[in-house]
Amino acid sequence: MPIETGSCRVGLARAVGPIDPRAIRASASQTKPSNGIARSVGPIKSSEPLDVGPPPVDTERVADIRHAIEIGKYPLVPARVADAMIAAGLLLRSGQ
Repeated sequence: MPIETGSCRVGLARAVGPIDPRAIRASASQTKPSNGIARSVGPIKSSEPLDVGPPPVDTERVADIRHAIEIGKYPLVPARVADAMIAAGLLLRSGQ
């Protein structure tokens, strides 16, 4: 028995269980829009993956930094490295 609350009508709760994808496809293909014309749902096509190209890396700069680290002349400050890692994580979470 549905419950009416003002302008809202709430039906009875049903048990939640796994969803059968075949039942969804069958009901979707039988759906009729409000104008009464049945529409068929065709197969879904996936889009092609985007080709983003090579990453923007300055290979000369990377080689210079690697060489400086190897010979011990690159100033590594652990606090600055940690700050940069935290900032990068925050940027990834904020979506910028």
